[in-house]
Order: sequence, then C-alpha cells, then structure tokens
Amino acid sequence: MKKVAVIWSSPNTDGLTASAKDRFIAGLTEAGVQTEEIHLNRKKIGHCMACGDGWGTCRSKGACVIQDDFAEIYRKLQEADGIVWVSAVYWWEMTECFKAFFDRLRRCEGFTNRFLEGKRCVLIACAGGTGRGVLDCLQQFERGLTHMGMRVYDRIPVERYNRDYMLPALAEAGKTYAERLETGFDMYY
Repeated sequence: MKKVAVIWSSPNTDGLTASAKDRFIAGLTEAGVQTEEIHLNRKKIGHCMACGDGWGTCRSKGACVIQDDFAEIYRKLQEADGIVWVSAVYWWEMTECFKAFFDRLRRCEGFTNRFLEGKRCVLIACAGGTGRGVLDCLQQFERGLTHMGMRVYDRIPVERYNRDYMLPALAEAGKTYAERLETGFDMYY
C-alpha cells in the first residue's frame, strides 16, 4: 500500500485550507492510499538560527541542532511515497509555520541529504480574501521543492470564489495522484 504524507498549515481547522486538505485525503483514501496528516500549527517548529556562520550542522551533517518536532516530520516525509503540501496563503506566501519548517528543510535537504529527491508532490494553496496571492504561493513552494530535487505533479489554487467546484475536484485529484503513484508519471523534467 502506498503512503502519502499530507503536510498542511492553517490555524483554522474548519476553514478553506482544512476543507481542501480533507477533500484531497478523501480521494487518496478512496483509492486505497494510506495517509499521514501533519498539521504544522500543532507542532513545535522553531525558526532557523543560521548557526555556524549561516551553515551549521544542516549543511555538514544534514541535521538541525534545534530540538523540536522538525526531525520527526522530516523522517515522516522520507518514509512517504508522495507528499502533498497544503497551505493557507498569507500575503502571497505560505504561512509562517510553513516558512519556518520549509527553510530548515531546504538547508538539510538541499545540500547534504537529498532523501526527498525525486518524490512526486502535489501543491495546494488556499486563499481567502481576494485570492490574488495563491499563484505566488504555489510558485514559492515549487521553487523550494525543485531546489531540493522533488518533482511537482500538480499545483492546485483554491480560493473562496472557486471553492464550490474546486473542493469536489480535489477528491478527484487525490484519486488521480494515487493512481499515478501506483502506475507511474508520464512527465518530463
């Protein structure tokens, strides 16, 4: 059975981002995929301290010196066959919780470990307000994941204006992603 880590961030457990995450997970589950949900807002994740003149043990050993939930989450991502990244959009970017985690992940993964290299990912950005920042957020995610060697299979923008048709589509997207994890991806990189 394939296993997918769904890592997400929003302070609202019943808002648009949570609904999008739930619909995608429903599609994965219907397709027989085991999911591991990681809610960053409920984890202790410190900000990078740029130790060692900016490059500490993250570069030399692929591990962060901060003792919090980062290492456990990083291990779960390594064990997964695929990763779904879901974030609320704040000021055209991923949430602050996500940025803290993502910055540390890039330092460990981007230069030393490469444990996540080649993993197929789906990106989901959820914006209330005007929805204008959703594409910038997806682009920011993709740049970071590409730097770490991961492969983005799909980028899904969800806004309060398109939620009525995007939420049902997310369940279908989850099923399709599960199928591709099993049968392979026919994409160039």
